[in-house]
Amino acid sequence: MTVRIGIIGAGIMGTDHARTLQRSVSGATVTAVADPVQDRARAVAVETGARCFSSAEELIASPFVDAVLIASHDSAHAEQVIGCLEHRKPVLCEKPLAPTVRECQDLVDRQNAITGGIPLISVGFMRRFHPGYRELKARLEEGVVGQALMVLSSHRNVTTSPGGDSASTITNSGIHEIDITAWLLNSAIESVSWHAPRTTALDSSRQDPQVLHLRTADGVLTSVDVFLNARYGYDVRCEVVGETGTVELARPHLTTTSRGLTESRSYAADWRPVFADAYRLQSQAWIDALISGTRPPLATAEDALAATRVAQALVASMNSGGATITINHPQPTVEGSSAGGKLERTPTHVR
Repeated sequence: MTVRIGIIGAGIMGTDHARTLQRSVSGATVTAVADPVQDRARAVAVETGARCFSSAEELIASPFVDAVLIASHDSAHAEQVIGCLEHRKPVLCEKPLAPTVRECQDLVDRQNAITGGIPLISVGFMRRFHPGYRELKARLEEGVVGQALMVLSSHRNVTTSPGGDSASTITNSGIHEIDITAWLLNSAIESVSWHAPRTTALDSSRQDPQVLHLRTADGVLTSVDVFLNARYGYDVRCEVVGETGTVELARPHLTTTSRGLTESRSYAADWRPVFADAYRLQSQAWIDALISGTRPPLATAEDALAATRVAQALVASMNSGGATITINHPQPTVEGSSAGGKLERTPTHVR
């Protein structure tokens, strides 16, 4: 069986997804591409042998499409996922599932109303498939460093993309750290606080860097620095400090050069070389589940809702001078569903 995939969005991510699915994922073929910039859509369509559609709606409804991968602008995700649900087509949506908690909750509710078993929505938190993170999680579950006490993480880019503000640093970049922290520790994030040093003079659009404190239900405190204009290279770090030792990701250097009595290391310019395997493994797992008719092992709509709720709490902390925000994750009312939650502000700070 071959799953025919339609891709919405032919920018950097959509193009990479199309190439990965077409060249490196068994059981998949790209049959349709849509993008508001028709030249981009045509270029990807020519490269993959796919049809080019003028709109996302037309692609979703096409009889030549079995499942949809959404790599469009964040603001379009919710409407396009709704279209997939209405046509009962499985969808893998790049993060975030939607910009707001309300929109994410609506998508969860819509999905639950039409599927009593296997969910249609999967979400692209690809770090869950990164071999380094998976080994780190396995080591923690084996107890090789005893109980985890704290996590120290970094998320650093060379430069930020045009547009955005301090809040989008959290909702678009920091959300990866939110999801992977809860996943690594198998524990929901229950309180957060936002902090910042002096800001870089190289980006006047936002506070950069930012420091995010995340406390999970198991009592582990995670500190994440998100620095979108770090300049030196793309760099993701994660160290878990346990009772009897530490375990951390290997640093994502591409090469090491020894010359003239010195040693130098090169970094990737962006996330794609670092997480290429993660994207491929995630896509393969999605396609395998679609072919076998089983539940995809990817992040779910409920996972995306939880991550967005935490991101919203961090934005609330930022707007409240760094106050600690307690997060209410409601218990599911039906299988795979959750009711709307609220944010509670407390006067203390996580230190």
